[in-house]
Amino acid sequence: MAGTIQIILAVISICFLTCDAQSNSCNGIFLSYNYTNGYQIPPNDTTNQPYRFESTLTVLNNGLDELNSWRVFVGFRYDEVLVSITNAALGDGASLPARVGNGSVLVGYPKTDLKTPIETAGDLPEREVRIQLVGTQFGVRAPDIPLPDSLILANDGYACPDPETQGNEMHLCCVKDPNFKTNISVEDDLSPLQDGDLVIMYDIISSHTTNYWAQVSVSIHNSLGRLDYWQLSWDWMRDEFIYAMKGAYPNVVDTLECITGRQGEYYQDMDFSEALSCERRPTIVDLPQTRVNDTNLGMIPFCCRNGTILPPHMDETRSMSVFQMNVFKMPPDLNRTELHPPQNFKIHGTMNPDYQCGQPIRVSPSIRDDPSELSSGISAMASWQVICNITRLKDEKPKCCVSFSAYFNDSAIPCNTCACGCNKNPGQTCSATTPALLEQPDSLLIPFENRTKQIIAWADTKKLRVPNPLPCGDNCGVSINWHLVSNYKDGWTARITLFNWGETSFVDWFTAVELDKAMAGFEKVYSFNGSALPGSNNTIFMQGVSGLNYLLAERDGNNPKKDPRVPGMLQSVILFKKKLTPDIDVAGGDGFPTRFIFNGEECALPTTLLTGNAQSMRATTLVVCVLALFALFF
Repeated sequence: MAGTIQIILAVISICFLTCDAQSNSCNGIFLSYNYTNGYQIPPNDTTNQPYRFESTLTVLNNGLDELNSWRVFVGFRYDEVLVSITNAALGDGASLPARVGNGSVLVGYPKTDLKTPIETAGDLPEREVRIQLVGTQFGVRAPDIPLPDSLILANDGYACPDPETQGNEMHLCCVKDPNFKTNISVEDDLSPLQDGDLVIMYDIISSHTTNYWAQVSVSIHNSLGRLDYWQLSWDWMRDEFIYAMKGAYPNVVDTLECITGRQGEYYQDMDFSEALSCERRPTIVDLPQTRVNDTNLGMIPFCCRNGTILPPHMDETRSMSVFQMNVFKMPPDLNRTELHPPQNFKIHGTMNPDYQCGQPIRVSPSIRDDPSELSSGISAMASWQVICNITRLKDEKPKCCVSFSAYFNDSAIPCNTCACGCNKNPGQTCSATTPALLEQPDSLLIPFENRTKQIIAWADTKKLRVPNPLPCGDNCGVSINWHLVSNYKDGWTARITLFNWGETSFVDWFTAVELDKAMAGFEKVYSFNGSALPGSNNTIFMQGVSGLNYLLAERDGNNPKKDPRVPGMLQSVILFKKKLTPDIDVAGGDGFPTRFIFNGEECALPTTLLTGNAQSMRATTLVVCVLALFALFF
């Protein structure tokens, strides 16, 4: 064993000498990945044994240009789980431990920029960063070495060759790409502003020795993005704490960690009962509209929206949420120019898409309006940008679903079984894998738990096999019915009905329907505001008109003891002409949507389409009558 360790140490020493020689000959950005140690860890598994690994990633600037906001992609390939990182953070904002088996981008933190040898007289600490990585890898035992399959500088404007591998080390030299030309003007060599589905700006608007004021803005840039009752969280990396806020508030007010921690020892004269949050990872929520003019908590432009942020084309003035906070720092950062943003931002809403956020990138200082109107704007002292994009996790279920019905069939295709997930209670008496049964269209008007008799009776009428147990319901808080109403020589019509089965009403809702082959014939939406989605040639965007912008929550029936609960409901007919789509096959599938969005969340579509039968007109008349009576009496 001792001999093996000596051999490994000798190999490492040789690799370090070789690495130094290679770095000295590099006239650009030198990257190296050095595996330094590892051993088997429990549990024992002959098919997928875990091992600890320890590695060092080095980023060294030997070039003529300062490397701002450095980013390096490490092509991990052995199902690695990163447990700790020094001097860097994960570029996707994930918290540790994090699975990185498909590769991951590391970004600089706290040192984001690497200076040049010329401007530092060759001072190594100013132009180099070494990142210590510790984690778990699977399946690679000694003497084999679990090196990544690639190593790339992820900053724009650099060309990187394939890495050279020598024993337990791999390295490469990236140089400026002569063909790279940016069309964005950047001041002071800071990173250019980027775009994404959602953008968070962290602006320092005033700074003092021990504390600073930051303005945080969250804006939606995606035409189908949205947030309701947003919650924003991040990690403080340097023991900071929030003393005061305007325009938003911590979800939990708690300063105990300060009183018992380093903060209490340093700020001995501070009354921490007046502070707001000492959590390392606070969660921030928006304030209600009643606080807009509150002199203590409000009076911030774009604040206090009750957590709602709309897409810009829906309402430009409501596509952003802003708040300010007073942050206290800790040694050794007691300097008004020593400013560091928090890391690992996360933001989510209720019935909204999920956003995955990157790490903060230093950008040119933001310009905000001057309240005194004496100047054209006031510059922030420092600004960082966080880019978040809509993502869907592999196993994540939708929050809404779609059912289909049509004039040519007296049955409706309901939402898929467990479309939004299934109850994990082992005592449930339904099947999570059996496909949903065809239903009588008026059954869609009542909660699924009250449909059993109707489903069985309809299956008996249609001579359909009734499985035992019956399929589970969709378990969605919102469902949408798309009904083909008519199809004639010059045009056709469809009706959309929104159902809210949840306990929360939706204010200023929107929905978008994608029709790949029918959009060219779109004419109008009768009861909603409807138009083509900007920048799209196949999507209709709909929102409520005045008085119909509330999709109410589910409520009790007229007689709660015997009547089923009643969903919130809105509906409208949509008209299409065939002049520009003469070959459209409405009943054959072209009249059914290929994608549905509600409040930014993509809804689950049925996996089959309806076919025709002889009872079509009676079914259509029945649905129209039922919905009309429903609207009249409820």
